[in-house]
Amino acid sequence: MPVKTYALTILRAFEDAQADLVGKAVVLTDGKAGTVEKIWLDEAHGLRISIKGHNGKWPVSTIKFAQKSDAV
Repeated sequence: MPVKTYALTILRAFEDAQADLVGKAVVLTDGKAGTVEKIWLDEAHGLRISIKGHNGKWPVSTIKFAQKSDAV
């Protein structure tokens, strides 16, 4: 598979994660809760999120619960 295809696949997945998580309420495994403010792609740690009202960035894998999207 060409490198460009890999890059586009990663970017598409990142955009999907943004659409699915930004603005949604989440609870992390350490008990922190709030709304996802922003998502980063960190080359050392993978996908990371920030939670409104809490300083720091957490791996997306620490999400214990995420608000479900409204089904249309």
